[in-house]
Amino acid sequence: MTTTKKTKMSKHFLPKIVFLLVVLLAVVGVIMAVVRSHFGPGTGAAQTESFFEQFITAGGPIVWFILLPMSLIMVYLAAEHSLTIRRKRLLPPGVGGRIIEIIERSGPAAIKAEAGGQKDFVSTAVAKAFAKGSGDWFRMRSSLIESLQEQAGELLRKIEWLSLIGNVSPMVGLFGTVFGMIKLFNAIVIAGGQPQPAQLAEGISTALVTTFWGLFIAIPALAIHGVFRNRIETLISDAMVEAENIMPEVKRSLKQQQTNKDQQTKESLPIREIRPSRTQTIRQTLP
Repeated sequence: MTTTKKTKMSKHFLPKIVFLLVVLLAVVGVIMAVVRSHFGPGTGAAQTESFFEQFITAGGPIVWFILLPMSLIMVYLAAEHSLTIRRKRLLPPGVGGRIIEIIERSGPAAIKAEAGGQKDFVSTAVAKAFAKGSGDWFRMRSSLIESLQEQAGELLRKIEWLSLIGNVSPMVGLFGTVFGMIKLFNAIVIAGGQPQPAQLAEGISTALVTTFWGLFIAIPALAIHGVFRNRIETLISDAMVEAENIMPEVKRSLKQQQTNKDQQTKESLPIREIRPSRTQTIRQTLP
């Protein structure tokens, strides 16, 4: 593996490693805060519960170790996709005209070199089409469409994690609700059927808080997934239009290139000397 590839991989994985460390520190901080709230000084029945104690501490391990990290992951994915799935980055204005200008100035051979380093939809698709087409316009057009579909599929797979989080988090919240209800009924059994309200508080808190977190994560995750999905479909549709505008110029350039090649081949052929046939030679020798 070359140094350039190693550098690219390190730049790709470094933000994810940093984010995982942030999530780990957040979970550790929550656990430490929970321990202080339970065993620290000043705790008692008369003490007013804070927002942290009501919505995080009361949720139990299901909130601390599952739902809270899922919410942080959702925020990270939303921020990352907001920076990467943008029109300015994936379909910059004038990209079709720039590629046509390259074809008119340097010919089709320059496309692979000049457009191959770009990261937008059209430049990547055109560069792959010229690399796979081998001068065949129909094969190039097919490769162009396949490349755009592959890029769209890759982005759709990336945002699918938001959909997964949005669909799983309510199930985790429901699991916490069932767990809290089980604790509630166990408290009733232990109290002999006449429990005090304080004995039921823990089970009710777990049931309600986990449901709250499940919905709190699912609603924005599914909404953000829908926004990014519509954005990707719109960008791919516009990229198809840009690509269709480029292909006639590519066809004309390939045709002109083939014409020039045929003309050069014709000019390079040697001129053969036309010799008289045997019959003409005999006729010329007869009196």
